[in-house]
Amino acid sequence: MSDRRATPKPFSIAIAGGGITGLCLANALVRHKIPVHVYEAAPAFTEIGAGVGLGPNAIRAMALMDQDILRAYEACQTTNVSPAEQGRFFNFRYGMEKPSSDGMKAGELICDVRSGSVTSSVHRARFLDQLARLMPKEATSFGKRISAIDDEGEGVVLSFADGTQAKHDAVVGCDGIKSRVRRLLLGETDGASLPVFSGKYCYRGLAPADKAIELLGEQMASESQMYLGRPGHVLTTLIEQGKTVNVVAYTTKEDGKWEDPEWVKSASKEEMLGNFHGWSKPVEDILHLVEKPNMWALFDHPPAKTYHRKGKICLLGDAAHASTPHHGAGAGMGVEDALILTKLLAAVDSKTELEDVFATYDAIRRPRTQRLVTSSRKLGEIYDFQDQTIGDNMGAMGNYLAHAWDWIWNEDLTQHLGKAEKLLTVARQKGITQPKGVRVREAPPRV
Repeated sequence: MSDRRATPKPFSIAIAGGGITGLCLANALVRHKIPVHVYEAAPAFTEIGAGVGLGPNAIRAMALMDQDILRAYEACQTTNVSPAEQGRFFNFRYGMEKPSSDGMKAGELICDVRSGSVTSSVHRARFLDQLARLMPKEATSFGKRISAIDDEGEGVVLSFADGTQAKHDAVVGCDGIKSRVRRLLLGETDGASLPVFSGKYCYRGLAPADKAIELLGEQMASESQMYLGRPGHVLTTLIEQGKTVNVVAYTTKEDGKWEDPEWVKSASKEEMLGNFHGWSKPVEDILHLVEKPNMWALFDHPPAKTYHRKGKICLLGDAAHASTPHHGAGAGMGVEDALILTKLLAAVDSKTELEDVFATYDAIRRPRTQRLVTSSRKLGEIYDFQDQTIGDNMGAMGNYLAHAWDWIWNEDLTQHLGKAEKLLTVARQKGITQPKGVRVREAPPRV
């Protein structure tokens, strides 16, 4: 915990975007006496989507960042009902009616992946509400969509679509996968400035838990399940303290293109069910319970050459490294980002050191977070029997899945933070020194 009696830092940070990553960062900075203001484009803090899972790495990051943030999460988290099952991530099952090429039948267990700690999920909007309650009201502004960022030497001027402006020493972009800050940082002509379609989309919806239990039985409805098949997969997780089942049904777009300007739109139950004809009865049963599904196109980011520009602009969360959701780790990586940047900012006492902070953050976080983007794409192919090596070999798939989350969940964040702090010390003394194999390159000169 920080000393709340400490003198405020002599620099101010603007945060563009008030999602989970932005509000975790903002609350942590407030508690370290770092002047901060959140600019949210919407008229209120909102999150689209229903459930989001945070792995043990994200839980540890919240604990290291601030106990109030951890308590906000715990106030709305849902775990598997049985105490013996609380460490289970997913039961991965064969989901199709027709047996696999190696004889696995519908519903049979491919593997059981455990996190080694309590695995939980929350309703996104509920968690965001808890985080918003922690924020000082004077530190937030709504209806502020950034249109330009101008470098004025001593700071940055943010221009908003409503014609207003604000000046701060630096801006942190937490404005999601369609990040305006990312485009301004990298430049409009940079191929990584915009997200790209992954070739997959999904149907998302909610089902009443009591009805799911009637159809599937308590164990199958209450424990997190993922049913794998070709060319898609279906997952179910409990949220809202066990009252609701979050249902997500993924499939592949045959032409690999998404030309609709809308990425999220309503869909009919008949359309959703048509994509999963021939799947097992538990899959069809749970999909029938979803009354109003939404269709989501799944995009991710090409690797950015940098997450920062001097001491003026920095990217966090989906604005920096939006990934497909197949690892279930995107939100957790954003929480890790917030932890590292908070601790680095808390370690300096001058606005002239912001460049060292952002460069250090970039060097530490970019390799790990961009690995997630690549790994998540591969995992989606494995789930959908599209990996050229594994295909629908259930034994090989089980072996891969058993260790696919090790590098995410088992990261020693205390050690990770220690490396960042040591690198910052070197940067402050001698100029930025990069870890082996990591290069930080500046973005184009215009912002």
